[in-house]
Amino acid sequence: QVQVVESGGGLVQPGGSLRLSCAASGSIDIIYAMGWYRQAPGKQRELVARITSGGSTNYVDSVKGRFTISRDSAKNTVYLQMNSLKPEDTAVYYCNTLTGLVGALHNNWGQGTQVTVSS
Repeated sequence: QVQVVESGGGLVQPGGSLRLSCAASGSIDIIYAMGWYRQAPGKQRELVARITSGGSTNYVDSVKGRFTISRDSAKNTVYLQMNSLKPEDTAVYYCNTLTGLVGALHNNWGQGTQVTVSS
């Protein structure tokens, strides 16, 4: 099994910053990709940012230029630096990892961390 644990959410004013962290542990041979999704009330879960084992990144258009995803491969950890936060960024943010173990792929989710942007 793979454990995925997020941290770093909270309440921040518009224009502020937050940094989310996510650590994966357990039965892992390789991590192919790590990413952040978010789900606002009444909306579908959407991909926010993703980073592959090769370091390639992609972002949803609404966060480009404001959010930065990075990783520490030695720690199996991914970060999401969120700047210039807007009320519409309010959501539960979920970490996702695509891992491999003995040739099998596993899609793993964290429990989610709440991000609230409000004055």
